[in-house]
Amino acid sequence: MKKTVSIALNALLACGIAGCSSAPAETSSKADASSTAAKADAKEILIGISPDYPPYESKDSSNQIIGFDPDMTDWIFNYLNENGHNYTYKFEELSFDTIISALQAGQIDLGISGFTYDEDREGIFSDSYYDSAQVIVVASDSEFTNADDLNGKVVGAQQGATGEEAAAMIEGAQVQAVSDANLMMENLKAHGIDAVVIDKAVADQYVANGDFKIIGDALMDEENIIYSTEDHKELMDEINEAIKAFKESDEYTVLTEKWFAPADKDAE
Repeated sequence: MKKTVSIALNALLACGIAGCSSAPAETSSKADASSTAAKADAKEILIGISPDYPPYESKDSSNQIIGFDPDMTDWIFNYLNENGHNYTYKFEELSFDTIISALQAGQIDLGISGFTYDEDREGIFSDSYYDSAQVIVVASDSEFTNADDLNGKVVGAQQGATGEEAAAMIEGAQVQAVSDANLMMENLKAHGIDAVVIDKAVADQYVANGDFKIIGDALMDEENIIYSTEDHKELMDEINEAIKAFKESDEYTVLTEKWFAPADKDAE
């Protein structure tokens, strides 16, 4: 009998010290339920991306999409959700030119894939999040030194991108539009084409590997933007607020140095 009472007293003391209660578990359960409900109520934003354009977007060895644009996108939507909005987002992997047609058909909500402003492109555009330019890239052993040397030569450019328009500015060039930028650069390396016109940040990445070089002056100065359509104007206004905050944040410096600066230094 004494042993039974002793055990009961010890149990009561243990409860007193530990604060025996089902309240924490219940609170945790309510918090989990609230989080699940919030996610269920969140509006999903479908984002077209073409992961063949490092350092903006590419795939790592685990087939995961990485790059400046995915990191920026994550920052933007975290910022929006911390400031009264409730969004989730999902990347839809598409070729660059298909992103444009998918947006205009209402199949996706945004295009975040190294886009630059094009006044002839139907839709709406965010504020600039990074400066850009279209440059000429050739194989490292090429004897070409500027745009004048490409008269009558085959020049590749990504289909639907402003690089295709810039390539057409080269007098006498035979422009070959290609949907996959990686394949285009491999073709250039193999001397299947004579040159490529591509975004400078992307060119810097390839130049850093030693197989390519940039020649001549930039053909077109540009700014990187997020692309959408008129029926997403409210969302774009919110994104512009987030871009402003992003560019003023320490994380902007961290990410630009992570994805762009090393290649720029190697290219100099």
